[in-house]
Formats: sequence, structure tokens, C-alpha cells
Amino acid sequence: MPTLYRTIVRPIVTEQSSAAYQERGEYTFEVHTDASKPQIRAAIEQLFGVKVTGCWTSNQRGKEKRVGKTVGRRPNWKKAIVTLKDGDTIDIFEG
Repeated sequence: MPTLYRTIVRPIVTEQSSAAYQERGEYTFEVHTDASKPQIRAAIEQLFGVKVTGCWTSNQRGKEKRVGKTVGRRPNWKKAIVTLKDGDTIDIFEG
């Protein structure tokens, strides 16, 4: 069971996630692979002081990457997409 600060690994800020934020108000985070939806919801509410209305997750497979003659593999990771109550924002995605 990950702690509060280990549940949320980092925000994911890409072109696609920025478009989702601007159009639908969805925030994307990389989360601990063992974190459940209630744990993710509680961590975001405590860390950022907002009210979460929706949370869905997906497990992302690590890609195989070639390094010289050998093939390595990046680690698997978990992504969480979160929607907030109307009027709530997270400052990380604003700038």
C-alpha cells in the first residue's frame, strides 16, 4: 500500500493530455502500480485541495527498446485520468 506522496508519481503533461484538460477538464497522472482508485482520489484531494468527481485508470505496458544488439524493456506503469468538481483547478496544468 503506497503512502500519500508515493501514490501520485508525477503529472503527465503532453499535447494529448493538455487538449483533454482544455476540452473536458481531465487531469492525467502517473500513479503507483498498486494504487487503487479510492487511494488515488484521496491522494489528489489531500495534495491539491480539490474535490475529485471521477477517476479511471489504465495499466500501460513498457515498450521494448533496442540498445545495440540487445533488446531491453522499459517498466510497466499505471496512468490515472481524473476529473474535478466544477470550478476546481490544479495549478500544475495551468502554466
